Amino acid sequence: MKMELSGTQEIAASRAQLWEALQDPVVLTKCIPGCKEMIETAPDEYDVKMQLKVAAVGGSFDGAVKLFDKAELESCQITVTGGGTLGTGAGTATFTLSETDAQTTSLDYAGTGEIGGLVAGVGQRVLGSVSKHLTKQFFTALKKHFAEIDKSA
Repeated sequence: MKMELSGTQEIAASRAQLWEALQDPVVLTKCIPGCKEMIETAPDEYDVKMQLKVAAVGGSFDGAVKLFDKAELESCQITVTGGGTLGTGAGTATFTLSETDAQTTSLDYAGTGEIGGLVAGVGQRVLGSVSKHLTKQFFTALKKHFAEIDKSA
């Protein structure tokens, strides 16, 4: 089953701060829904362990994440592959940063994915809403990360 996802988010952080956060496995582990562990295996390559629930189906997912085609402070592509008790998945996404002002950065994202196995059985409409919900959770956590930095500064 193929899926597409895209959008724009305004993040209260400088372009440099946002770029750094999107390259940091500690920040990403904290912000990616269900991510339990993200271990660097090579520069810009990580093994991930996740626990996810899609509709009424929950399970584990082990995968690999790779960042590539990086244009520092501007854009990056990411691939994700893996599988587990929920099925299999693979996807590619691009994110692009543009500074709105000194304290705000606009993040545009667009990606496509292929999902198979048990999780694909819940249907495209359900998966579409779940993927939007997980994306919203990621950006909510990322914004909270920067709000916590502001409070401690």
